Amino acid sequence: MNKRQTRIFAIASTAIASLVFLILTVDSHRQFPTLTNADAITEEVVRGQNVWHDYNCINCHTIFGEGAYYAPDLTKITQLRGVPYLTAFMKDPSQFYDEERHRRLMPNLGMSDQEISDVIAFMDWVSKVDNQGWPPRPILVAGSAIPGADLSIQQQAVEGIEQATGMPPGARPIAPDNDPIALGEKLFRTAVPTCQACHSIAPGVNLAGPTLAGLESYFEKIQASGEYKGKATTAEEFIRESIVEPSAYLHPGPMYSAGGTSFMPTNYGEDLTEEEINHLVAYLMSFK
Repeated sequence: MNKRQTRIFAIASTAIASLVFLILTVDSHRQFPTLTNADAITEEVVRGQNVWHDYNCINCHTIFGEGAYYAPDLTKITQLRGVPYLTAFMKDPSQFYDEERHRRLMPNLGMSDQEISDVIAFMDWVSKVDNQGWPPRPILVAGSAIPGADLSIQQQAVEGIEQATGMPPGARPIAPDNDPIALGEKLFRTAVPTCQACHSIAPGVNLAGPTLAGLESYFEKIQASGEYKGKATTAEEFIRESIVEPSAYLHPGPMYSAGGTSFMPTNYGEDLTEEEINHLVAYLMSFK
């Protein structure tokens, strides 16, 4: 290739690359309103963004892969925690976590009710942005693993899985697609918000929500004690009621409810079909 050909090749390559870059840039801007859910940016969302910046939340937390990675990533937090939980948590984080046990504790920022409502609206908008799988690392919020918990608690979780399934974690055989327990397990991990983000299936291991191990014996216990005032007469009915009407029975403890309202999201009764709820009930009943 002579100098003239080299020059033409360089100019043509630059022109083609520039044209491709320009097309991709225009296409990206064309998609931004849809990808960012721009139509849902309300005054409350804008105020919530200001609250996020005013309190320097990014100094500890992360959204869209940007932040300190010191505290949990909050990109999808409203899909993992309901508004009542998030409201109560920001009012007094010490009711939910212990600094000595969990090593880190969010400070009480003294936020007003309006500020809390606004920042939750902002985080809800963030959770619905199509970030196309970014950040790639898992979004963890005190799920099945317990960050900062001592080894005895972690071991209890493992032993609970072994006790419930008769096998160590990961060794459970693949069930057929029409197995209601297998389908319920899949829902437990994929429903929005995901059940495993708040609940453990290990006996005695309570996370943001109480453990779901041994619900049959638990129902019999609260029914016999007179603590239960709901409509269920069997453990299956109790589990179903807890899914579709979380406030029908309030598990004791300040981190599970406030003002007679459960922190568990209330959308499952609307978002899940009757068959899907049956699958969840079958799965949870399998933990004797």
